[in-house]
Amino acid sequence: MTSEEIRAASGQRFGNIVDRMPLGSGHEGRQGTYVVRDIETNKHHAFMYADIVTEGFRTIRTGERVRFMVDPEDPEHARYVIRLDLPEVEDYYR
Repeated sequence: MTSEEIRAASGQRFGNIVDRMPLGSGHEGRQGTYVVRDIETNKHHAFMYADIVTEGFRTIRTGERVRFMVDPEDPEHARYVIRLDLPEVEDYYR
């Protein structure tokens, strides 16, 4: 691992959600896998909905900005994903 990769893996990162793969390993295959692109390194990291830190319903839409940490034991995995652009409830559930 390069020094840049070690630094990137050690702290919080910022990125955008670029993909959601709906088939996952959750109850009845409902748990999706999301992909976030780190805005500094342009690397992609996958995460499951259980990695989203929020109150209530855990979901993220493609294009949203997030803050996250890279799992030091699995650098391709994001964890502690926090949404930065929370939509208005009325706009979100149209």
